[in-house]
Amino acid sequence: MGKFALALAAVAGLFLSGCGYNTIQTTDEQTKAAWSEVLNQYQRRADLIPNLVKTVQGYAAQEQTVLLGVTEARAKVGSIQATPELVNDPAAMAKFQAAQSQLTSALSRLLVVTENYPQLKSDQNFRDLQAQLEGTENRITVARNRYIQAVQAYNLTIRSFPSNLTAMMFGYKTKANFAVENEAAISKPPSVDFAPPPAAQPQATQPPPAAPAH
Repeated sequence: MGKFALALAAVAGLFLSGCGYNTIQTTDEQTKAAWSEVLNQYQRRADLIPNLVKTVQGYAAQEQTVLLGVTEARAKVGSIQATPELVNDPAAMAKFQAAQSQLTSALSRLLVVTENYPQLKSDQNFRDLQAQLEGTENRITVARNRYIQAVQAYNLTIRSFPSNLTAMMFGYKTKANFAVENEAAISKPPSVDFAPPPAAQPQATQPPPAAPAH
């Protein structure tokens, strides 16, 4: 009986290996690891924001609208439970991405506003926070790209024959991915020109008509 069980296990192992079971396991674990890194970098950014807002407030307290926008966007991000199961729910993933994009835009507006305050820009604490924030944004981009690639590999595996049969047998489903539409526009800070608008040129006046000769 023991030999029969070992033989059955060996046959099952060969079957699962040939049907992509091991590949599904590998790609699934890669997506989990990539997602954890995405969350880690987003959390790093969220942790920098309170000190950034406090520092800006010390020099530009009148920019309450912009500061409040960053604070509210951060609170909205924090209200979303970014669990591992979130990647299996396209609607929840879209909500998470929208909240993160809103925070990215709010931070961009805040950094643009700081251009009006030379003393703030020369503050060492602000410069350190800005450098850390820029570094974190770069790491977020790298982590997101790795996650996108990991999910593409996983989804391709469970959609391809014969591993799709194994995926159906064990209940593996496709995972939600980041949408890349308008990603460049979202990530790029808006360009603002603080130069005064050019003065309007006076319109040339037509000379009055000559009086008729008598």
